Amino acid sequence: MNIAEMLALIAVGYVLKRLVKSEKPFNYLRILVNDFLLALFIFGNVASKDLNYLLSIKTVFLYVFLIISITLGFSYIYGRVVLKNDPWAGALMVLSVYPNTAALGFPIASLFLDDITPAILYSTTNSMIVIPIVTFIAAHYSSGGASVRESFLKALKFPPTVANLFALALVIGGVPLPAQILEPVKTVGWLSIPLLIIYFGSQITLRAFDLRKLLEVGTFRIAIPFTFVFLTLRWATPGVFYSVLVEASMPPAIAANAILAQYRLKAEEAISVTFVLTLLVLVAFIAMRAIL
Repeated sequence: MNIAEMLALIAVGYVLKRLVKSEKPFNYLRILVNDFLLALFIFGNVASKDLNYLLSIKTVFLYVFLIISITLGFSYIYGRVVLKNDPWAGALMVLSVYPNTAALGFPIASLFLDDITPAILYSTTNSMIVIPIVTFIAAHYSSGGASVRESFLKALKFPPTVANLFALALVIGGVPLPAQILEPVKTVGWLSIPLLIIYFGSQITLRAFDLRKLLEVGTFRIAIPFTFVFLTLRWATPGVFYSVLVEASMPPAIAANAILAQYRLKAEEAISVTFVLTLLVLVAFIAMRAIL
């Protein structure tokens, strides 16, 4: 999916919401995507990998862990020190940790590279690790600071998390699934991407837009990861450098907003911030490509 197609689907969702004027159909769409299609998409992509794959990506794999640690660590400290008991602290952590590495990351990476395989590796590995983390965070903060056990059990009720953990267990256990099973699962699951984008477009509103929240998410999700990768990975090959730079600096994932909506955690504010940051990142990387 290229940038033009993604923007067109966002516009479709936005127009449909204005025509339908009802939240019910879009709630059903979110349930279909979150509880079924996204779970299939994640399971198919993770279960199709093996341990050799996990061990072969080296630098890309390392930077996935580094970026997750940095964004999670800084946003957590900021939330504890500055935001304190504000539920936005949980939403900020989710938005900061979960980038849009596929629907937006791949098209932008292709602006700089002919072969975006390292970007695909980054995105797939990132999803394996991030989904359980952000689901737990959303469950915990939406419960008003429930215990770790309660938050964990609530997170496990989210089907994509279960699918991710089950697929990862198969990979670590060395249990391969036949292509006859995986390919149909991945094909059907891929529908989650365009439908998520349409849902995202349907929820766009600037009524809840807050400049401070935009700066907070922009700092932890984009500015800090971009600076870190730019300063520490310049020695790598262009394929690795630009793939990691782009993927690490993407705005929040549309799926992150869907997870926040699932747990009713500051979803409206999150979507407005994500929409504006998505446009800003598009402009910034297109300008960067024109200069280079």
